[in-house]
Amino acid sequence: MPRNPKRPCCYGGCPNLTGSKSGYCEKHEKPMQRYYERFARGYRQHERYGSVWRKIRDRHLAREPRCEMCKEHGRFVAATLVHHIKPLGDGGRYDESNLMSLCISCHEKIHRRSRER
Repeated sequence: MPRNPKRPCCYGGCPNLTGSKSGYCEKHEKPMQRYYERFARGYRQHERYGSVWRKIRDRHLAREPRCEMCKEHGRFVAATLVHHIKPLGDGGRYDESNLMSLCISCHEKIHRRSRER
């Protein structure tokens, strides 16, 4: 199967070509990911979501293995993510009442709506 043609790196002034999904060449991909993690997300993900969160997430997915939003529409889709209904940054907690199992597309829909506000 033929590959897509390489594109210029998204980093300003970089002459390198890349086939990466991120749009950055090998030289700029890691620094831009660090920039995103630190400044665009507003927190350090690894500090907030450690081993305790992974245990809670795994327990919740075992209890509720289907996407809750898809289930409301009569679809049966496996959940891969656990979403905080009230974000941790806004005072949300790891309580079961504040968690919901979602598939990737439903999780993206929720976050797209919150960014548009």
